[in-house]
Amino acid sequence: MSILIKNLTVSYQARPAVHHVDMIFPTGCMYAIFGPNGAGKSTLLKTMMGLLRCNTGSVEWQNLQRADIAYLPQQSDVDRSQPMSVFELAAMGLWYEIGFFGRVNPTQRERVQAALNRVDMGDFANRTINELSNGQFQRVLLARMLVQNAKFLLLDEPFNAVDAKTTYALLDVLRQENRQGKAVIAVLHDYEQVRAYFPHTFLIAREKIADGKTENVLTDELLSRANALAQAAEDDDWCE
Repeated sequence: MSILIKNLTVSYQARPAVHHVDMIFPTGCMYAIFGPNGAGKSTLLKTMMGLLRCNTGSVEWQNLQRADIAYLPQQSDVDRSQPMSVFELAAMGLWYEIGFFGRVNPTQRERVQAALNRVDMGDFANRTINELSNGQFQRVLLARMLVQNAKFLLLDEPFNAVDAKTTYALLDVLRQENRQGKAVIAVLHDYEQVRAYFPHTFLIAREKIADGKTENVLTDELLSRANALAQAAEDDDWCE
C-alpha cells in the first residue's frame, strides 16, 4: 500500500503551485511535508486526497480505497457554525461504515468515546462545537480521524492557532498511531516539531528539493536552496 506521485504539476491561474513532483509515501511511514511559505505543501496534500486536479502527472492510491485515507484539513477550512455536538463531530469518522443517515450502534459509540478520551475530550462529548477553543476543536477533529481507523492519516498544518500543550499532546497521539502501523503524512511549518517527531521529511519549494531522513533533509544547504527556489518561482518564465 502506498500513495505514488508521478510527475505531478498543479497550477492556479496558469501558475504552478506544485511543479513536476515525484514521490512515494509507503505504508507505515511518518513523513513531514516541509518548505517555505507558498511552497505548495497544502496543494500537494489536497491533490493527494483528490481534492485538486492534476495538470500533468498523477496521484495513484496503490492498493488503497478512499476509506483507507483520512484527511484533516486546516481549521480555517472547517465550518464551525453547524449545530453539532462534540460526539456527533467525532462520529463523522464512521461515515464510510454507516453513511450519512445510519445509526451509531453501541460498539461504534464506544469507539467514538474512546477516540475522544485519547485526545482528552471525553468529558466534552455533549458540548456543542461552537463552545470549544481552537485547541479543543483541533482535538475533536483528530478524534474524528482516529474513529475512521484509516491506514493513511493526512494532516494539513494541524497545529496552526493551537496552543503548545495541545500541539505536543496531539503529536504524541500521532506517534502512537504510527507505531501501530498507520502512515502519518503532515504539512508542518515548525522546524522543531519536525525534528522531534518525524523521522522522514519531504522538502518542497514547488518542486521537490529532497526527501529522506529528517536529519539529512533539514540541512542549512537544502533549506537555503528551498528558500531561493520559492522566491525564484515568482518569475514569469519559471515553469517551461
